[in-house]
Amino acid sequence: MFSIIGFIGWFFTPEVPLVMEYPQLKGFNTTGGLSISSEWGSLFSGLILYTSAFIAEAIRAGIQGVDKGQVEAARSLGLNPFQTTRLIVLPQALRITIPPLTSIYLGVAKNTSLGVAIGFPDLFSVVGTLINQTGRVLELILVVMVIYLTLSLSTSLIMNIYNRRIQLEGK
Repeated sequence: MFSIIGFIGWFFTPEVPLVMEYPQLKGFNTTGGLSISSEWGSLFSGLILYTSAFIAEAIRAGIQGVDKGQVEAARSLGLNPFQTTRLIVLPQALRITIPPLTSIYLGVAKNTSLGVAIGFPDLFSVVGTLINQTGRVLELILVVMVIYLTLSLSTSLIMNIYNRRIQLEGK
């Protein structure tokens, strides 16, 4: 869904949003290429490190949540450790990890608002500027609420659909 929105936005922007060019040395400075602000780089690397630890812990818990009897049964059938992990352990661990991963993904969308602490112009700082210029506090806070609600509900919907699809059918 997010990639579709980005793809549509690519065609409706008046300027070319991304130009691929090689950086070139001109005197003591470089021109061209892709420039990333230090705020964006800090926010991006911080969120990656913070979130990857939680995702790794959720996946580790899911793998350890698979019954040891399943591994023993796979070994008794003659599967090697790689086949046991790929065919027996990971599919069962995936069913266990979907609910915590949903919470982690929802947290990532909300944690991006912490970028204002390092000077990254995120949604809240842009809305704060608009509130100061227009004085329409209620309307702009309502827009922020709708944006975060839409992000949260769409993430939950996608993860719940996926969770229903991989659940075991019970009688």
